[in-house]
Amino acid sequence: MSQSSEKRPPKDTPPPPLEYVSPLTSFFKQDSIAAILLLGSALLALGLANSPFSGDYHHFLETKIRLGFGERVSSMTLHHLINDGLMAIFFFLVGLEIKREILVGELATFRKALLPAVAALGGMAAPALMFTAFNYGHVTSVGWGIPMATDIAFAMGVMALLGKRVPPSLGVFLVALAIVDDLGAVVVIALFYSDGLHIVSLWTGAGLIGVSYALSRLGVRNAIPYVILSIIVWLAFLQSGVHATIAGVLLAMTIGPRTGQRAQLRLFDAQGPRGLRER
Repeated sequence: MSQSSEKRPPKDTPPPPLEYVSPLTSFFKQDSIAAILLLGSALLALGLANSPFSGDYHHFLETKIRLGFGERVSSMTLHHLINDGLMAIFFFLVGLEIKREILVGELATFRKALLPAVAALGGMAAPALMFTAFNYGHVTSVGWGIPMATDIAFAMGVMALLGKRVPPSLGVFLVALAIVDDLGAVVVIALFYSDGLHIVSLWTGAGLIGVSYALSRLGVRNAIPYVILSIIVWLAFLQSGVHATIAGVLLAMTIGPRTGQRAQLRLFDAQGPRGLRER
């Protein structure tokens, strides 16, 4: 037996850990925990909205918050901030997952990505056409964009609760479908339901997204520049009239993988999504 074959590790030897993860961090990174918190929060909100405290609950959501820089300051409610702020972060994280799938996963080829994209387009067009058909000639027909969006957060929460009973390929398909569906609905809102576009703010956000991409290509791995850019881009999109969640997805597409993430990508390429989940 040669020396090279003696040093070769067994095929079933698990790869070394990429980084130390504390027990608390590991607990909150479990998909099932996140799903339970999501669904539990939704049930709590439904309970409060239909309880004697509903007035206080809605009043709290309508709390005014001022955000912006320079002369461009926006006043929004807490409810608006959740929809345009926290959802932008959510879409950023999901965008990173989709980018990984595009690089080495279930969406790595045009043929694989075509099916969820076509399904999402059908999932947007069919409800809009049905709504228009039932409301044609009435003032309510202007709401044809309402039934277009799929609630990706709850779809992912349900899949997380099912765990390994959901095939990885099906999970990726549903997430990709929901992403394309939601982005399409956001574009519809921007084009048909916005009060108007502010071109300067829109080009400012687009230019800073380009800066983020350039930093990634130059090999910048410090998170601080990206965090600063992300905040400014989010504010720019908020001022532009385009839904701020689009900024989250576009920024995710500019972020390059770190060294540890490259190793995860190689593991993903070799073992598939389940290989990463089992880690």
